[in-house]
Amino acid sequence: MLPAERKRTIVQLVTERDGCSVSVLADELEFSKATIRRDLRDLEEEGRIERSHGGAVPASSVGTERSYDQREVEHLEAKRAIAARASEEIREGEVVFFDAGTTTMEVARAAPDEGYVAATNMPELATELSDGEIDVKLTGGTLRARTRALVGSTAEAFLDRTNFDLLFLGTNALDATVGLSTPNEAEAAVKRQMVERAGRVVLVADSSKFGERSFVSFADLSDVDMLVTDEALPAALAEAVSEADVDVVVEGITA
Repeated sequence: MLPAERKRTIVQLVTERDGCSVSVLADELEFSKATIRRDLRDLEEEGRIERSHGGAVPASSVGTERSYDQREVEHLEAKRAIAARASEEIREGEVVFFDAGTTTMEVARAAPDEGYVAATNMPELATELSDGEIDVKLTGGTLRARTRALVGSTAEAFLDRTNFDLLFLGTNALDATVGLSTPNEAEAAVKRQMVERAGRVVLVADSSKFGERSFVSFADLSDVDMLVTDEALPAALAEAVSEADVDVVVEGITA
């Protein structure tokens, strides 16, 4: 197992189990405790875990922005179930925009490989889509390494002159009162334009986003046409979504 793969597996185990000891990680990965400790040091510096006495726990999201690498391994099965259902919304001949994010990346992986035009503000997602027989447009802009999203004036100029039939939108937080929000102002500005230029907005968000608020709001619930998620919404959010006339699809994880 290469070091990068080993570290990714450590983050996944720590996240899924809400913490792991050095001994458990060493036994399961079949590496020495010294190697695991060095990996934990590196991962903490990258903000992907937090070290605790004798092991590690998931990194706190309070007041911070989780990295793409960290979010990539969280709620993965739920994201794949959401993506499988959401990808069914793509119609022949449409122009489809894929927002940057871990759930939208799963939508791209589940999407048909022909029959529509795709656009995105995430280079890795564009590469994923380009494996099929579809035209893929990339916004351009400044790359945010933490989230792998393109932002800034170039991305905004692209969005200002284009229109989309369908948008697959991600969010960091989904709240009955403040709507959709994200930690970064530059990403919020790009997301806001995506929503404005899309004919239909499909929000893909797992249940960990419910009832959360982040720094910058970028869309109201009324801007969303469909929400595809993995669990039933809590009462307050369900009521707000119903009032906003959002179609909700709950796609549970199959055993």
